[in-house]
Amino acid sequence: MVDSVKILRRSDCFMNSSIASQPAPWEPDAFQACLDRAERLLLMLDYDGTLAPFVADRNQAWPFPGVLPRLKALQGRDVCRLVIVTGRTVADMPRLLALDPLPEIWGCHGWERRLTDGRLLHPPLPDAWSSALNQAARIDFGLPPDRVERKPFTVAVHWRGLDESLVRRSEPLVRDRFEDIAAAAGLELHAFDGGIELRCPGRTKGTAVADLLTEEDGALALYLGDDLTDEDAFAALGDRGIGLLVRQQVRPSQARWWLRPPEQLLGCLDLLVEWCHGREARA
Repeated sequence: MVDSVKILRRSDCFMNSSIASQPAPWEPDAFQACLDRAERLLLMLDYDGTLAPFVADRNQAWPFPGVLPRLKALQGRDVCRLVIVTGRTVADMPRLLALDPLPEIWGCHGWERRLTDGRLLHPPLPDAWSSALNQAARIDFGLPPDRVERKPFTVAVHWRGLDESLVRRSEPLVRDRFEDIAAAAGLELHAFDGGIELRCPGRTKGTAVADLLTEEDGALALYLGDDLTDEDAFAALGDRGIGLLVRQQVRPSQARWWLRPPEQLLGCLDLLVEWCHGREARA
């Protein structure tokens, strides 16, 4: 019998052609075969829902047990560049990741970038956008104050853990007011798992991935994410990388494979650690 892993085609490693398609269930052997083609990795990881479970209090969203030691084992490798790509602010991440040194972090859907030397890079926020975001953040929607989060380039409203009747009453009001502000100021409105967000246009997780791909020409890119906001990143990979959808239930996605956290997530990270050890030993 012919070993199907050995004859794996290059196209078998990469993204689905359409978000209408469902990613295939996680196949460790096939994934390993894709890794074996690579000389260097660009590993990009979403945070909430991917490295950490969703919880009602977003300030208590700690990584799944076992994640941090594996990330530590991947840090500082000559053959692997580790990057966190998140909708959170960069300022949120040091406390949650608890890694020293911190890896490179792209926050606010690509608007902020923290380099490994600690420098924070971001473009100036136009006054009109800043005023619109401030206006949105000041609206009284009848929600607990901590549920309306003013980030440097967005305003997010978080539903997770709220009474369902309160969410049903509030969501149409939030959407209507945010749509009005978005239309007037040229902003964008995006739903995410557990909330809705008013965002500045022009940057997404996909643009962050595109920038990183430009910097890492020749590396095999991997992106692990769970939410609709991660679809921009999956699409940006094209035939340069592998998208992995990390969530309990599969959904249509441009990712190549679907894996369930935390067990399959940890298994994937273990394969990456082993690959790094093996590649460096052969160098």
